[in-house]
Amino acid sequence: MFTGLITRVGRIERLQPLGPDACHGVRLHVAADPDYLDDVALGDSIAINGACMTVTALDAAAGTFTVDVSAESLARTCGLDRPGPVNLEKALRPLDRLGGHLVSGHVDGVGSVTQLSPVGESWLLGVLAPPTLAKYLAYKGSITVNGVSLTINAVRDRADGCEIHINLIPHTLQHTTLGTLAPGAPVNLEVDMIARYVERMLALGKLAAAPAA
Repeated sequence: MFTGLITRVGRIERLQPLGPDACHGVRLHVAADPDYLDDVALGDSIAINGACMTVTALDAAAGTFTVDVSAESLARTCGLDRPGPVNLEKALRPLDRLGGHLVSGHVDGVGSVTQLSPVGESWLLGVLAPPTLAKYLAYKGSITVNGVSLTINAVRDRADGCEIHINLIPHTLQHTTLGTLAPGAPVNLEVDMIARYVERMLALGKLAAAPAA
């Protein structure tokens, strides 16, 4: 489990194919500050751009670790298939503060940035989510964008999906990779876990209430 509060920005240094075919995944070699990995052990979970991954090799002194990403994960996320900066968050401990919201690290879909523009001291981030996620998005609800826990300030349903607007304060821009986004950029989205369960319960409730044929 995670909170969506990014604890460090790392960098995918290189990718190592795990096989010759498209059905094989890749091994990511990730660099972070050495002190960031002091309490990390093999097998620990780290969210990379919001996708939960397992540490498969670790050199804490050098500030590097590796994770293996399956072809399935590559097909359902973005930003894990090339070198570049990434948002990192270590798994939540029982006594940690839950400053964001409950995040599983399981990406629900890939959206696209519609705008990133200054508004006063902050920035307005617009994201177009896939139509399948529209029912989970609500005004003042929570959303995770590339692993960052954010609050939705506006929702607009469109024929091609659901556009949400989010306010980014300077601190968020300084301590995550969201400031590097541009219109058209893909982003990993994870909807609020509670919204998923509510939708499931409502669906089962309607099914139970339906008259027998």
